[in-house]
Amino acid sequence: MKIIFYEKNADIDAWLGGFRHELPGADVRVWEPGDTAPADYAIVWRAPRELFANRPDLKAVFNLGAGADAILDVERKEPGTLPPNAKLVRLEDTGMAQQMVEYASYCVLRYMRRFDDYEALQREGRWEKLPQHARAFTVGVLGLGVLGGEVAKGLLNLGVPVRGYSRSPKTIEGVQVYAGPEQFDAFLHGVKVLINLLPHTPDTEGILDARVFGKLVHGAYLVNVARGPHLVDDDLLAALDRGQIAAATLDVFRTEPLPQDHPYWTHPHVSVTPHISAETLREESIVQIPDKIKALARGEPIGGIVDFTSADTERQRIADNKRQA
Repeated sequence: MKIIFYEKNADIDAWLGGFRHELPGADVRVWEPGDTAPADYAIVWRAPRELFANRPDLKAVFNLGAGADAILDVERKEPGTLPPNAKLVRLEDTGMAQQMVEYASYCVLRYMRRFDDYEALQREGRWEKLPQHARAFTVGVLGLGVLGGEVAKGLLNLGVPVRGYSRSPKTIEGVQVYAGPEQFDAFLHGVKVLINLLPHTPDTEGILDARVFGKLVHGAYLVNVARGPHLVDDDLLAALDRGQIAAATLDVFRTEPLPQDHPYWTHPHVSVTPHISAETLREESIVQIPDKIKALARGEPIGGIVDFTSADTERQRIADNKRQA
């Protein structure tokens, strides 16, 4: 069994040592540009196109994250990149869901109890009690996938109304779920805190824009923990300036690291964190991925396989556009 690994910011020795321990006898190597030697499996994060090209025998690609958008983006830009018979497998919960619940809960409590406003008053040396927000502090979770569903359930413990939006109908006890484009505006209406956990696809690019902000309660809050390209930066800054959005917590950005001259760094109503809301935990991943590789080798089904239906549709749309150009 031959496995290639690519994660340019990882502790390579720790990852490879873990996989070799869990998969004794496997040939596990770091992929380097120019490596075209055979491989049965690939374990990657934000890998370049060259890694996937000309590998018809690749059985599965394991993505070191809950979202596989980076790999799908390579395929969208250059259809046919991914080996046609290889499964694309995302990580299932390896501690990321709990981290995301913690992050989202902190943001909701911070805004609901006005800690951000009290921090501003402290900087001014002002002792002032502010009116509390109404307890009907509706939180909307945009995207109910692996992480979004857990966040929606976790927020119920704060005693706030929680609603969620998903592309397809879902049932989460205690959460009011909206599904499909026809229910999108109804989902937004009345939301005080919007938490974005959508996957990044061509359909969701720039979805956090002026129109969406205008549908929220005046003085709403935004939390983006999904992907930077979901957000139209200029629209958010304008919404903040006119008070439609009271404040935003942003963990992801179009360009990372966030450029030093970006206005988010100094905006008084924007909180920035460096893409840390839910990080891949190595120890859990080193157990989960080998277990799935062993199951595939035995011909058994595994969880976490990415549905290529939407990706195939997008590939066809790109191909059609190219033919018409």
